[in-house]
Amino acid sequence: MPEIVKPAEGEETPSNFIQDYIVEDLKAGGQFEGKQVHTRFPPEPNGYLHIGHAKAVCIDFGTAEKFGGICNLRMDDTNPTKEDVEYVDAIKEDIHWLGFDWDDRFYYASEYFEKMYEFACRLIEKGLAYVCQLTPEQMRENRGDLTHPAVSPYRDRPKEESLELFRRMRAGEFEDGKMTLRAKIDLASGNFNMRDPVIYRINRARHHRTGDTWCIYPMYDFAHPIEDMLEGITHSLCSLEFEDHRPLYDWVVDNVDGPCKPRQIEFARLGIDHTVMSKRKLRALVENGHVSGWDDPRMPTLGGLRRRGYTPASIRNFCDRIGVSKVNSTVDYGFLEHCLREDLNLNAQRTMAVLRPIKLILTNYPENKTETFEVENNPNRPEDGTRTVTFSRELYIEADDFMEEPVKGYFRLFPGNEVRLKTTYIVRCTGCKKDDDGNVVEVYAEYDPETRGGNTPDGRKIKGTIHWADAKTALDAEVRLYDNLFLDPEPEAGDKDFLTLLNPNSLEILTGCKVERGLQDAQAPRSFQFMRLGYFCLDNKDSKPGRLVFNRSVSLKDSFKPKKK
Repeated sequence: MPEIVKPAEGEETPSNFIQDYIVEDLKAGGQFEGKQVHTRFPPEPNGYLHIGHAKAVCIDFGTAEKFGGICNLRMDDTNPTKEDVEYVDAIKEDIHWLGFDWDDRFYYASEYFEKMYEFACRLIEKGLAYVCQLTPEQMRENRGDLTHPAVSPYRDRPKEESLELFRRMRAGEFEDGKMTLRAKIDLASGNFNMRDPVIYRINRARHHRTGDTWCIYPMYDFAHPIEDMLEGITHSLCSLEFEDHRPLYDWVVDNVDGPCKPRQIEFARLGIDHTVMSKRKLRALVENGHVSGWDDPRMPTLGGLRRRGYTPASIRNFCDRIGVSKVNSTVDYGFLEHCLREDLNLNAQRTMAVLRPIKLILTNYPENKTETFEVENNPNRPEDGTRTVTFSRELYIEADDFMEEPVKGYFRLFPGNEVRLKTTYIVRCTGCKKDDDGNVVEVYAEYDPETRGGNTPDGRKIKGTIHWADAKTALDAEVRLYDNLFLDPEPEAGDKDFLTLLNPNSLEILTGCKVERGLQDAQAPRSFQFMRLGYFCLDNKDSKPGRLVFNRSVSLKDSFKPKKK
């Protein structure tokens, strides 16, 4: 079980071994002495970026920034089966949203298909690759084990014959799966990735850019180092699962005679509890209707996090503070929320909203009177000024801010008790009205006109303060409350069926909520702190003038507990 990582509050960014390696490489006599650091972010356009990709984006672009270098964006589109221009556009949007840019350094792996083919032909001519006719099943059967080498009866095929067959593969003369091109390395290698790996396969899938021009496609382990070399990449930063593939990366770099020799460095992927990161599993959630789409606010995709109200600053801060490691670990989801809460606490405007409203009637307040109060928008940002709220005889309060028979320690409204209505008056509860089923539908109270704006001339102590909305001016709104998508903290561990671990209560939709009139012109993705309730943002898809829809981004209460120093 991976260690649960909970960074200490306020701790400095952990030391970064990648940067240490690069410093050594740039020193006099180092591998890249005198060169500009050049990295790349190479997503496959077969899905939407998620929070794990955000870590890689921050590492790739952030490392280049730190050393005054540059970073490319490259779509690794060598597998046309699941790739689409929809994903390309979404990836570019997400990276820009995070605050990074690639200027004019945007590439597709498919731009290099011809060059990759030429490199493959040269490997055949040098006796370093051959056409193999083993089926995938036969290849698995002949893979060998730690004490027995792999076997291929085609390994000693004359290079002239392999070159002709490879050309015919490109021409489309053979059906899918009939032949592959394999690198000729070491069938007895203890690293199974080096046991004559497949570097080309036949696949008659239409490509989103090249159409039907190609029916053979390079494998990632062959294509990726070539792309890096052709783009002049100095440091190829990738996730830890490619560590065992590094010898193959280096083999390709050493044998295809490219213009440069990049260095591959691996780092641990990001894992977060109560979620899944696999694109395959995320796609299953979408295609099976368990979520509303790739941008469902319960999804770990950047589109989903953005729709839920996460800010670029909160995500970048999160990625910086979890650091870069060589060891896989699982980060507490509460720390991601903690980073968002920190950002919104500083920047979100305060407002009042009532999610489960009942009517509060101030029986001694004049029926036709309306007052206004000036309320600060954000105590942390005086420059944000104030807003005007109205106050009248009938208000809305939260249903749980009244209890006819209070429990011990309850300091809100109950018959005979006094509370302060936020920024306005002290009121004393006098009773309530119930419907035929015994449900409270109205609460009655009397206000003290001498206590306007926090004034308490007699010095009496009031233990409870509650928020409210003016019934005359309040707007209706829909509010969506979110919880973890999975009940199990490790839904991807072992052989678990992750779809059976979904939280049936991950979404609660509240209608008939009441919010301040001043929110009528608010537009997504603006965030607010609903006093006493949490941080909420306007939904960037469903909210529109006349129909306000808010998503709860994060609660006010911080479940994250920093480590003690």
